[in-house]
Amino acid sequence: MLPEPDPTAYPIDHIAERGADGDPALVLRDRTLSHAELRERVGRLAAWLANEVTEPGARVASWGAKGELTCLMPLAAARAGLVHVPVNPLLKHAQVAHIQADSGARLLIGTPARIKGLGEGDVPQGCRLIAEQDALDAAAALGAYLPPSKADPDTLAAILYTSGSTGKPKGVMLSHANMWLGAVSVVDYLGMAPDDVTLSVLPLSFDYGQNQLFSTWYAGGSVVPFDYLFARDVVKACAAHGVTTLAAVPPLWVQLTELEWSDEAVASMRRMTNSGGALTVDHVRNLRRIFPQARLFPMYGLTEAFRSTYLDPALVDSHPTSMGRAIPFAEILVINDTGDLAAPGEEGELVHCGPLVAQGYWRDPERTAERFKPAPAMSRYGGVAVWSGDRVKRAEDGLLYFVGRRDSMIKSLGNRISPQEIEEVALATGLVAEAVALGIADERLGQAVHLVVRAEPGAEDPQGALPKVLAKELPNFMQPQVIHWRDAMPLNPNGKIDRTALMLELQA
Repeated sequence: MLPEPDPTAYPIDHIAERGADGDPALVLRDRTLSHAELRERVGRLAAWLANEVTEPGARVASWGAKGELTCLMPLAAARAGLVHVPVNPLLKHAQVAHIQADSGARLLIGTPARIKGLGEGDVPQGCRLIAEQDALDAAAALGAYLPPSKADPDTLAAILYTSGSTGKPKGVMLSHANMWLGAVSVVDYLGMAPDDVTLSVLPLSFDYGQNQLFSTWYAGGSVVPFDYLFARDVVKACAAHGVTTLAAVPPLWVQLTELEWSDEAVASMRRMTNSGGALTVDHVRNLRRIFPQARLFPMYGLTEAFRSTYLDPALVDSHPTSMGRAIPFAEILVINDTGDLAAPGEEGELVHCGPLVAQGYWRDPERTAERFKPAPAMSRYGGVAVWSGDRVKRAEDGLLYFVGRRDSMIKSLGNRISPQEIEEVALATGLVAEAVALGIADERLGQAVHLVVRAEPGAEDPQGALPKVLAKELPNFMQPQVIHWRDAMPLNPNGKIDRTALMLELQA
């Protein structure tokens, strides 16, 4: 049993100071950086960033594949007194343009092909673009070095953009303390050690993916950043690097359990973690069959509070559908519809209290007020809590169970997708007069995007043209798996499109 984690928060860039000098820290395609080299590279990149963007608290964005630059940026930007905005590499120009404009980024560092694809209107005034290798070369040429920062842990350090139930992506504001304590918490309940090797397959724009860096380096271990084309590539990488820790979302686990795993890929595995959607009983059984010696950690989280619960691996076989209990530093309350603490077995809203709660949504006080509210009176932490909108039940033994979502968010391939985002793109084509995006249960995707539309009268070949336009304007994970054409939409008593009726129809 590990001791209770140190509740003291530090600036997030101090994560780089944790490992032993000669131990591996970052395994790149052509070389491996030791922890000593990691510290040096973070300090040099931070000095260059501070020289390039002199306004404290200014936003700097990164938009590239996993590599040295994207792995160092979260720490280097924070050390430079800037706010890092990681952009999902799967996004296309419209989504990137919104994030750039909304965040007011002063600098965007990315791969040359991505930067080249941005149009004049996609980059806000005053934002400079630079290729990632050019940034690394410039940092090395500058020759300056910034030591670990003395930032207040409550200072804003990052903005992670996530889809809302309505409208465009919103930026979740994370402090140094949010990210530091998230790393400490994960290391504690996963039991990570300096000889751990984490295969980083999740996007670094996700809190789940980004924490893989922080928690591994806090423990003194090494990270292998890995962008894969096929699930079998993950299996090969696990064997090649002696991976001990693998985190994924359910759709990837489904693909991985359909493959043959070599003895070399399985032998080193110590733990697997899941978030971004629940594992089915069959998923759990398949993973336990392939990795009988590894510990499986089902987890539940939300970007607004990083991570809320995990299920003890010892309980996975007997309680495979449970969300588990609160992680260290999180207080999870179930509040019923009268505002009281829900009784065992009573459904209520999951409310997350404590120091992992983010600082709200960037430049969005209205949506912040909807989700970030005063903690319930019975909270031991008090302050501001995240009211998740998710409905859960707590059993007599204290284990939590997910009931459903209050909002209409679609969760596909581990991505939270705003239906309105898809609908707005469809309507903007001029090919459809009405559009409704829904998430329908799918074994491989978690939820598949279904788009129900009514053609714009007089539109030329809308059924042939719409898929082509959507393929151009939406990232792959937002693409509708099925487009349903209707002559008329069902209406509810208020005259609005009856989404519930459509959902029931598609589920039938």
